Amino acid sequence: MTLRRTELRAVARALTILCALCAAACTGARAATPRYDYEIVRTYPHDASAFTEGLFYLNGFLYESTGLEAHSSIRKVRLETGEVLQKLDIPAEYFGEGIVNWNRQIISLTWKSQVGFVFDLATFKLQRQFHYKGEGWALTRNDTEIIMSDGTSELRFLDPKTLKETRRIRVTIEGKPISDVNELEWIKGEIYANVWKTNWVLRIDPASGQVVGIINLAGLLKRQDIVPGQTDVLNGIAYDAKGDRLFVTGKNWPKLFEIRLHKAPE
Repeated sequence: MTLRRTELRAVARALTILCALCAAACTGARAATPRYDYEIVRTYPHDASAFTEGLFYLNGFLYESTGLEAHSSIRKVRLETGEVLQKLDIPAEYFGEGIVNWNRQIISLTWKSQVGFVFDLATFKLQRQFHYKGEGWALTRNDTEIIMSDGTSELRFLDPKTLKETRRIRVTIEGKPISDVNELEWIKGEIYANVWKTNWVLRIDPASGQVVGIINLAGLLKRQDIVPGQTDVLNGIAYDAKGDRLFVTGKNWPKLFEIRLHKAPE
């Protein structure tokens, strides 16, 4: 099959990212970036029709955003059963992306429309729109800022009240920038981030942008759970800070996993 020029560029970019990640994970003359493996603590059902773009855990429930034009939504989900308790369909012209909670609100992005939305957390009622330049990929937060990825190697920091950009950091591994930084989650003072079209999750220092750990989630979804042409890539990180539980899933995955990380042997 002949690949289109855009597909070739995507493949080349993915190979570049993988090479950089693998090089950083290997031992060499200087200390390598720490690597982490995982164990599955518990498995939960996940809606296999959900093209997961954003995910967070709050007060016992998962909140999830899904993508694709005419199929994008924001959902409140019961963790234990995967039941969708509340759902808002995003207008059909928008491709929904990342979400984050702030001050009893859900803030959401769209992919290429340069439009974001602010919804009431309890009712999902639209409160306002906001605008940004470039693409919208994912959102997370610390105690004072919203953090946004845009598909490049840069992370933007936004003022939670105005949603205007205040600063940026560049994500790097041993000095080399890493693009396609996607779904984000703030965990114990670090930014965790999927790298699109890979099985890697990065642990990022929010002050410098330097990757301080690489998590390899290869093999998380077993072969028998993969439906060709439907099951897509790893994407979706949520953290229960009170229970110290880490959850991950993927686009159109039938399962969501609670995992525990372990330092990989050098």
